[in-house]
Amino acid sequence: MMNEKDQQLMAKKGITEPVIEAQLKRFETGFPWLRLEAAATVGHGITRLDAKQQSQCVKVWKEFQGGGATIEKFQPASGAASRMFKNLFAFINEGKSAPETDFERQFFEGITQFAFYPQLNKTCVNLYQNNVPELMAAGRYADVLKALLLPEGMNYGSLPKGLLKFHRAAAGTVHTPLEEHLEEGAQYAADSRRRVSIHFTVSPEHRAGFEKLIKAKVPLMEKVWGVKYNITLSEQKASTDTIAVNMDNTPYRDASGNLLFRPAGHGALLENLNERDADVVFIKNVDNVVPLRLRSVSTRYKKIIGGYLVMVQRQLKKYLEALDKASVKPADLKAMLRYAHQTLCIGDKAADGMDDAALAAWLRDKFNRPIRVCGVVPNEGEPGGGPYLAYNADGSSSPQILESAQINPDDAAAVEMMKSGTHFNPVDLVCYIKDYKGIKFDLRKFVDPETGFISIKSKDGVDIKALELPGLWNGSMSDWNTIFVEVPIDTFNPVKTVNDLLRKAHQ
Repeated sequence: MMNEKDQQLMAKKGITEPVIEAQLKRFETGFPWLRLEAAATVGHGITRLDAKQQSQCVKVWKEFQGGGATIEKFQPASGAASRMFKNLFAFINEGKSAPETDFERQFFEGITQFAFYPQLNKTCVNLYQNNVPELMAAGRYADVLKALLLPEGMNYGSLPKGLLKFHRAAAGTVHTPLEEHLEEGAQYAADSRRRVSIHFTVSPEHRAGFEKLIKAKVPLMEKVWGVKYNITLSEQKASTDTIAVNMDNTPYRDASGNLLFRPAGHGALLENLNERDADVVFIKNVDNVVPLRLRSVSTRYKKIIGGYLVMVQRQLKKYLEALDKASVKPADLKAMLRYAHQTLCIGDKAADGMDDAALAAWLRDKFNRPIRVCGVVPNEGEPGGGPYLAYNADGSSSPQILESAQINPDDAAAVEMMKSGTHFNPVDLVCYIKDYKGIKFDLRKFVDPETGFISIKSKDGVDIKALELPGLWNGSMSDWNTIFVEVPIDTFNPVKTVNDLLRKAHQ
């Protein structure tokens, strides 16, 4: 089926023919629906820490930072901001001469409040010899948007969010999300040598932009925060791209007969994460940042979930070292099983009836895994995934972050569980990716391949199917030990549309 040209393209990307065959078969079979045990709630899958417990977690985290461990912020930052400006692109494409929708009116009425406004004003003068107020007074709203979004202007419609001017900072300066993450790292992720390691995943076409901004900003931030930054970059691997197909599941070919491969969603970043060698890794969305003056709640809770992770890891290390001795008392095995049930929220009725040898093996398997503590916020209607207890292939149940697309819409009980969720996943993770002996896990061994996603896209006016790999914080981490900890809604301030920058948290 694959010709010589196809094979050359696959070799260049590092994709083998068996991988392609498996992907094509997946388009035929689809992905199975996930089975839910329950929505995770406080007391049943979600931990709510009281003030004393929070203080203890902060103390543990500070001690851990000073103990010689390696810590890193892993920052996905490759996605373009085009969806952030979807409404503004529609304004241009529809040939409008004045704001009509609430969104459009809000944007133009608040235009001077955006951190990028001074640059936009200068760009308009350069392009049109008129500033923004003059253009708006003349009804040239579309020209203002073109200056902001298109390549001849600021090109914000094609840049990644990490490089956009989000916030006003001190002394009349402005900050991009990249700069906010540099500051965040200094506030909660410095190691014992005051070294801050941050890894950004970037797209190839924007790598130079990140490198330029990092070079310009790091020296001053090192002086301000008294740290030394270790900044690294990587790109999504071409070997994780997936083949696109026609609606009949045959490989799509363009007018020149070439196969089409597409980036396979954020799940492809598991390969990048797997190459990191830190003990503890923090992960969050690039746009979920606030200015320094509003950041105290976020940084405090990063320390809280970091400390909680360390306490869980230390307890599991003790248990695994005891299991290594092969002479564990029955009472100790029962204590470990209670920990699996109560702290890790792993449900498995079969484990309750096992003999000591079988139970010890079961505990070893469940305990010796990567660990993640996920901050979850009360659900206030934001779209996206949430925390649930789901069944695994071995019959056990465990905490999982799920998306609505993974649930069978014809299963009334599952739909009701999905609707009854009390909390939301803001992508606020801290992970321990080494085992109890200090050896780095191969994270690819803990993926559930049955949790990918098939979407419909358009290519040159033709509908095609695209295959996304299991998501980084759901299917790719399906077989990790997962703990949900409630964090305040104040820690969740995403920028999904440009008008979100007008919210109080970003002003």
